[in-house]
Amino acid sequence: MNIQISRRGNAYLKTAETLLRTARTMTDGSVMAQLEALAENYRRLAAKASQDDAAKAAKAFERAAASEYPMDTYAGANSLAYR
Repeated sequence: MNIQISRRGNAYLKTAETLLRTARTMTDGSVMAQLEALAENYRRLAAKASQDDAAKAAKAFERAAASEYPMDTYAGANSLAYR
């Protein structure tokens, strides 16, 4: 299964990786656990953001496909490219 990650999701994942990298350097166990929990939250946000962005893109595509553009008789089939 191929999963696409949106830019916003990718930013969340980078933040999660940074938090995990920082957590590994901690000597205080409670701070390390908090950073790991925060990183997991950012991973969930990345997945949700990517799903939301994909749904938004699909909805925009459907809306564009459903709308009717009047065809310009002089432009032919390429009339949509100029609008």
